[in-house]
Parts: sequence; structure tokens; C-alpha cells
Amino acid sequence: MPDQTLLAILDALGQAGDAAEVVTGHGMTGPDFGWPGRIARPRRPAARSWGFTVQLYSVRSRRSWGHGDFRDLADLATWSARDLQADFLLVNPLHAAAPAPPVSDSPYLPMTRHYVSPLYLRIEDIPEYQRLTRTQRQEVADIARPLKAASSLPDLIDRDLVWTAKRTALELIAAAGISAERQSAFESYRREQGRALTDWANWCALAEVHGADWRRWPAELADPKRAGQAIGSGPLAGRAVFHAWLQWLADEQLAAAQQAGLAAGMSIGVITDLALGVHPGGADAWAWQDLLVPGMSVGAPPDGFNQRGQDWAQPPLNPHRLVSAGAQPFAQLLRASFRHAGGLRIDHVMGLMRLWWIPEGCSPDRGAYVSYDHRLLVGTLAAEAAKAGAVVIGEDLGTIDPWIREYLAEQQILGTEMAWFANQGDGSPLPPSRWRRWVMATVGTHDVPPVAGFVAGDQVTVRASLGLLDDQEAERAALDQTLARWRRALADQGLLSAGALGALGRMPATREMAIAMYGYLALTPALLIGVALVDAVGDRRTQNIPGTSTQYPNWRIPLCDSEGAAVLIEELPDLRLVGEVVRAARGIS
Repeated sequence: MPDQTLLAILDALGQAGDAAEVVTGHGMTGPDFGWPGRIARPRRPAARSWGFTVQLYSVRSRRSWGHGDFRDLADLATWSARDLQADFLLVNPLHAAAPAPPVSDSPYLPMTRHYVSPLYLRIEDIPEYQRLTRTQRQEVADIARPLKAASSLPDLIDRDLVWTAKRTALELIAAAGISAERQSAFESYRREQGRALTDWANWCALAEVHGADWRRWPAELADPKRAGQAIGSGPLAGRAVFHAWLQWLADEQLAAAQQAGLAAGMSIGVITDLALGVHPGGADAWAWQDLLVPGMSVGAPPDGFNQRGQDWAQPPLNPHRLVSAGAQPFAQLLRASFRHAGGLRIDHVMGLMRLWWIPEGCSPDRGAYVSYDHRLLVGTLAAEAAKAGAVVIGEDLGTIDPWIREYLAEQQILGTEMAWFANQGDGSPLPPSRWRRWVMATVGTHDVPPVAGFVAGDQVTVRASLGLLDDQEAERAALDQTLARWRRALADQGLLSAGALGALGRMPATREMAIAMYGYLALTPALLIGVALVDAVGDRRTQNIPGTSTQYPNWRIPLCDSEGAAVLIEELPDLRLVGEVVRAARGIS
């Protein structure tokens, strides 16, 4: 580790306290910070369960406004539970972005993790929509028409266009008024949410005027308390109430989606996703200035998949301040995350133990690991999950020390196992019997291509075209070897016929390969099986290419079939591949 990196991190930490430790390599032992022990544990499913994993924004219906929404979530949960016996539906982070265009496409770089994006609102399901006049409803219909038509197209999702239209409709609905009963319920919600909602609503009101980066605001607005006093009953007060109202509506619709899944037979329901951090100019960074470390961002060191490392442009939480606060800010965040969910996926769960800090102006390879009080943070997570009666899944892929997985398993926090990366020492696929039980097993993730794209070599050709690979030929040779090993492993398990291997090891049909991969997952002892909806419809394109921003249309790709045609929720029951993949994942021949 370069000396200047160590000095920069120590300076950022104030060189005080014993709750953090700068680690010079990838290895780390588990420090004991005196956490008194777990109080409770998260729920664990009693038996093998399966469910779809989806990017909700990409899953649309005939009534969607060009972007998946909470009604789509409810309908997908209801159908998959009723007809396919799914127990859960894992979605991408639903965290809120900026209140005005440009709206960030990345669900993993939100403006707040406490509240959800109004982009997911189904306008016509808002009770106050019924108060509009016939003329006003026609105006809303006219606004929605081109967006609903776009849902049937494979074109990239345009969040700015969608939010501009929805915000116009929401302004009309807000102006229509609210009943006394509904107003009382709204005020109760505001009181319950307290300071967190006030800070979010105030930040949104100010962001509409000054831009979505509080670091560029007038100096007197940098302090949330002073900013709140400035808003007071002035011209921005109404805008703050508007944004609080949007969160109340979103809270209602997300709750309805969770209840729809449970009513249809799901044992878990919606599993939401907690992003690792937030945008440095966003609402949480504004409200939590005393908890975040300026001049630093978190990321990952170079590894085999991301050879240049990653900088996620998110400020890290100060480990000292978390300890002195008894992890209460983290507990508050978790309560918001569990509010209407049967489970929570923790992105980069190793962040509860250590984070790769990168000093401002440095490349990702010039960072260092900083450790956190893992007993305090994991204990807080376990306790809050137990209160909610929820399942917790930690995304523990990549470079990770064995003790971390062991410790999380002891706390009943499930891990993650991905087929493409589940290898033995010689590089061959890990036999099903050797997979961990306390995990959610998947074939891939949103950061690698669906099965169709993986088999076609997109993870090499696309990354090479973006300049992310040092040796394309070596990567292609490694991929060919990986696929050959998988073909043999699948054939050995009776999941691919000998004839499907073909002469000279020719790849079997993509369809057969997808079914076989999920059949392989069914042979493992994994407690949860996650079926990527993109694999079930034959989609090929990757949702996100790590290490890119504008070079690739990350997080903007709608659900499509193998021919590149858009797939709507209403069409899913009639797609043969969906049923075949699901039956394979459930171990049904």
C-alpha cells in the first residue's frame, strides 16, 4: 500500500479511535470490538424456496409508463406465486434518485437509501386520481399514451422522459386535493417518519431550485437544520410537502405489492436490495455529513474480472462515528428497508467488515481496506431483521476471507453463490454436493450477461470493445475453457444429453443450456434458488458493465426475448421457456 494512501486515510479518520484498522492487503483477521453478542437472528426459510430475480424498471406491462412500477411488481408476484409456486421476488434497489432531470440510471448510486423512487408509482392507482375531472383524466391519458406504447418496444428506458411525464400527472393529482381522512393518514405518516422524511423532502425542494448536489448550493443551505428554517413556510414549503406526499404514495403502493405476493401464497414476498452507499451530493450525504468521510470514495481493488479495479464514487461511513452512535443511523436505515419487505439483500455485505477506501484523485488500485466494527453492524442487522421477521441475503461474491462467510452464517445471514464463479481449485465447476446450503444460488448476476449472452461470449467481446480488458485473446480462451467444463459437468449430471455436446464440443442450443444450468442449481443444497427473469425469457444483453458509466447503457435495458423483442408481463405465462426454466430450477423433470 503506498505511504500516501495510508497517510490520506489516517488523516481522513482523524487518526483517532480503535474501531477502525487500515489493512495493507486483501487479507484480514476478524477483530473483536467487544460487541456483547447477538440478540436475535434473521428468519431462515424452513425449506427450499425459489423466486424470480428482476430489475423492476425493465419489467413492464401494457399499462406501464415505459418503466416498471409497483403495480407491475404486485402482478408479477401474484402470477409467479399462484401459477409457479414462487416464494419470493428479488428486485433491484428501489432507492430514490434526483427529483428533477437528469435522473440517474444507476439504482446503486441513489440520492437516498431511506426512501424509494416515485418513478415506480402507478399513477392510475393513486386514490386521489379519482378526484380528477374527465378533462384532467384525458390530459393524463394523453401524457401516458406514448410511454405506454414504448413499453412494447425494445428501446432503451428513458427515465428523464418517464419522470417528466409522471411528475406532470402527479402535480395535477396533487392540485385536485385530498379527503380529510386521507389527509389525516398522510399527517400520521409524516409524524411517524420524522426527521428522516423532513430532510429528504427539504433536500428535494432545494434540489429543484439549486440542483441535485448540495455541495454546490449556497453556503447557508449546506446545513440541514438551517436549510429547514429557511424553507419554513416560504415558497419552497409546498414543494417539500409535495415530495413527502410522493413518499407516502410510494409507501402505500409498495406495501400493496408485498401484500399481493403474500396473499397469492408467497412465504417471503418481496426481497428488496440495499445499495452499498449513496451519491456524495445527495440527500443522505447532506443529512449525514457528520457520519461520512469527505475526500474518500469506496470501491474495489483490481481482480480477475475487473482488472483495473472499481471506484463507486460513494463516500464511506466513518467507522468511529458509527461506533459512538451505537449504529443507530444504520438501524434506522434497516428499518426503512424492512418496512414492506419479506427479505433484504445487502449489496457488498463485506462492507459491514471492511471497505476499500480510495483517496480523492487516486486510481482504484491505490486504495486500502479499512475495517469496521463487524460485531456491532452485523448484530444490528440481525436484530432489525428479527424484528421484521425477514430473511437477509448477503452479496458475498468476489475476494472474501473465509471467516467473513462463517461469521455471517453463524448470524443466520445467507450468502450468495453464483454458478459461473463457483469453481474448484482446478477451475472446474463446483459439484452440486459441495455448494453451501445457507445461500441463495443463482446462475449469474446483473453484472454478467444472461445465459444467452454468456454462452455467446458477450462478457469478453463487450468488455473488450469498451477497453476494459488487457488481453482479449486470453480472456476468450479462458471463457472457452469455462464453457467446455460446464458442458461436461452438465452432461455428467444428466442435464445435457451426450448428443447435445455435438462434434468437437459444439455448444448446445442456448435454450437447452439455460434449462440445464438451472437444473444444476436444483441439485445443490442451496436454501434459495434465484431464477433471473432475463434467463427465463431468453434475453441476452447485460444490465450493467462494471467499470463503465456513459460508455454502456447501464440499467436502461428493458426485458426482451431471444429475438430482441420486448416482453411484457402479460406475455410471460405463454412463453414456453419460462415454464421450462422454472421447472428445472424446482427440480421437476
